[in-house]
Formats: sequence, structure tokens, C-alpha cells
Amino acid sequence: MRLSRRARRWTAVVAIGPLVLAGGCTSGSKNGKAQAAPPPTLTLSPGGNAAKVPISTEVGTATDGKITAVTLTDDKGASVAGDMRPDGSSWLPGRPLDFKRSYTAQVTATSAAGKTTTQTTKFTTMDKPDSQVKTEMYFESGKTYGVNMPVTVSFDPPVPKENRAAVQKRLLVNTDPPQPGTWSWPDDGKQVEYRAPDPWRLGTKISVRAALAGLPIKDSFGDGDHVASATIAQNKVNLEVDNKTKQMAVYRDDKLLKKIPVSLGKASTPSSSGKMVIMEKFDTTVFDTRGEPNGGYVVTVSDAQRLTWGGEFIHAAPWSEGEQGYTNTSHGCVNVSTTAADWLMSVTHVGDLVTVKGTEVTLDQGNGFTAWNVSWEEFARHSALPVPADLKPAPQPAPSASPAPSGSSAPSGSPGGTGPAPADSPAAPASSNSVGG
Repeated sequence: MRLSRRARRWTAVVAIGPLVLAGGCTSGSKNGKAQAAPPPTLTLSPGGNAAKVPISTEVGTATDGKITAVTLTDDKGASVAGDMRPDGSSWLPGRPLDFKRSYTAQVTATSAAGKTTTQTTKFTTMDKPDSQVKTEMYFESGKTYGVNMPVTVSFDPPVPKENRAAVQKRLLVNTDPPQPGTWSWPDDGKQVEYRAPDPWRLGTKISVRAALAGLPIKDSFGDGDHVASATIAQNKVNLEVDNKTKQMAVYRDDKLLKKIPVSLGKASTPSSSGKMVIMEKFDTTVFDTRGEPNGGYVVTVSDAQRLTWGGEFIHAAPWSEGEQGYTNTSHGCVNVSTTAADWLMSVTHVGDLVTVKGTEVTLDQGNGFTAWNVSWEEFARHSALPVPADLKPAPQPAPSASPAPSGSSAPSGSPGGTGPAPADSPAAPASSNSVGG
């Protein structure tokens, strides 16, 4: 998912305080004459002739004004495009700089009074590092996602708390129409997720840049930039699974489409209760749990939709159709009939919300796309940067239900279960188990 695109304007979700200007009703004077406002003071970063500069470097830093213009060229005279930070604190190149390359930056700062200062700095970038943090972004260009799709970035090794603010500042999201949100870190620092207070509006266009190449992270550096643009679907789909009734209710635009009998995880391998998001979909895949606790089987399944890194899926389980709606027999998956599984694949999107309730265990944060498994207040509390206090969810209307036929059942067969990430699926972040139970 390291996709390069032409440079464009990016926005980072950072709380910016108001610019306060001190002053009175009259300007200062000396001998009765008004004094001209001084030009802004400009401290250049990187400094002149700096060496081994990270290829992630930003340019600028004005102490009493804003950076308003930057031109950056390499040692062959080629220019590098980029964009200003919204608060005018620095200028961000639109791509990672090259290793072991010399650059010249001309930087202009402007004061509140309109005075300008322009200076030039030269620097040389670092060698390619021996140690890199493996990063992965689970958001792809050209895709259509459900309204609850978070943007998720994983890190191996995890990001220490003291480095998370610097990393988060390099995670840039732009939405059309605008829907500001924030990033949130599970305690282990193995992934970070972005969402707004409310689900995305239908048809929203989302562009993301995880500008991590060469970014210092503890004793290492980010391994690459990740860029993607995708669209949110034109309808909202959500699934609600109740262990008490052994039924799945399928809603589209808050209207009940169908109820489907299910068989969840048995007592020794229970399904997780919580708010999950469909992570990926497979027409056919193989669960191989040999050598895993409560595993030891290999089974091919159809119409599988991943819910967790740990290996919980919704999938067709013809062997348990007799138990669906009555008894839990799986190794943690949501088993449905072959007919129901095929129908669900035609209705759902990656990014749709799946809520499971009433099971013996709760979903762990970070075990999948878990951005909606906590309240907005709790989610925002785990941002490494300040979140505007007025960024809150809007009141949500209560869903309306209408009668719909239940799914069918069929004779039972051999036991079903969950399995590891299929060979062609994106790698699970180091935060989670790649094999479920």
C-alpha cells in the first residue's frame, strides 16, 4: 500500500490555539514619531550546512511570525513540491527526500504586521539507516469502504509513548466534505486508528498520507510513506449479533433487511463481544490452526469476512447449519448458512460495523479495527496530540425496524471454527495474534 501520487495539500488534525496579539489603541513612538514594525525573526531548521538530516525533515520555524513560502531544490536543481502546515509552523515536503543528497531551501516568514524575512539554508540528508520500523497502512486507493472504516496504521516494533506525538503529526487526513477527527493509540502502541466523532457521511472522499519514511522513532526510522485515496459507500450497513437469541440482524440505512440464525464460539473458544469492523472479505480461504491451542484442523471456508486479527470471521459453515440459531459450536467465528454467507457478501463492505453482544469475553482494543469499540471521549483521550474540546458526536436517530424473513437452516456436519490470516491477506500488526481460537 505504498502508493505514490502527485503532491497535494494535506491537513493534519492538530489543535491550534488562537494567535494573540498584544497592543493598545496607539502605536509606540519615539520623539513623537511612530516606530515601524520589525521584520519577523526566522530560525532555520535544518540549520545551515547540517549533515545527516532525516529524509522526513520539515523546513522552517519562525519565532514571531509564520512560514509563508518555501522553495526546496536538490543538488541538481530539481525542485521538491510540498505544503505549509496549517498553523504556518513549518513546510512539509510532498515526498520523502533522497538519502545522501544535498538540498537548498529558501524560506520566507511573515509577521502579523505583514513584514517579511527571507533566508537560505543548505543541508545534506542521512544515509539509509540499518534499522527501520516496519509500518503498514490498512487503507487502499480506489476502494469503497463502509461508513465506520477507520484509517489504521501498524508499527513493528511498537511506538513508545514519548514518540507518538511526533508520529501522529505525520499522519495526515483530508476529507471531502470536511469531517475532522483524531488518531488514537491502544496502550501497546502497535497500531493507531483515525476516525471522526460520527460515522463518515455517505459518499465522503478520504485522502491519507502516512509520511513516515525516515521519521526518527526511538532508535530507528520509519520505513516508508503510505498514500491512498478512497470513497465511502452510498449506504450504511451494520450487523448486530446477539448470543442470547443466536440471531444476526442486518440493517441497511437503519432499516432491518433480514435476520439470520448464527452459531457462535463454544464455551472453550468463545466469540468476542464488542464493536468490530469488517476488515477484509474472501470468496474462499483456508483456516490452518495446526499447532495452535484448541486448533489442529485445516478447513477451506467460503464467503469469509474478517473481524479480528486474532482470527474471528463471519463465514459459511454448512457443517453447523443444524445448530445455527440454537447452539454455539465454533472456535470463535460467527457461523452462518451457505446461503446467508453468500447473501451477506453481496450486502456488506469492508468498513461496516459488526456488533456482537452477550458472549463470555470482550474484544481487546487493537485486536482488529477497534476504533468504535469505545466511546468518542475514550477514543480521543488516547490521542498523542490535543483534540479540540468542541469535537463531539452529533445526536444519532434511533434505528427503525421492519419485519423481515429469517435466514434458512440446513443439516449439520463437522465442527467449524476460525483460523489464521490467509496467505493473501495483509499482515496483522505485531500487536495481535495472527491466529485465532
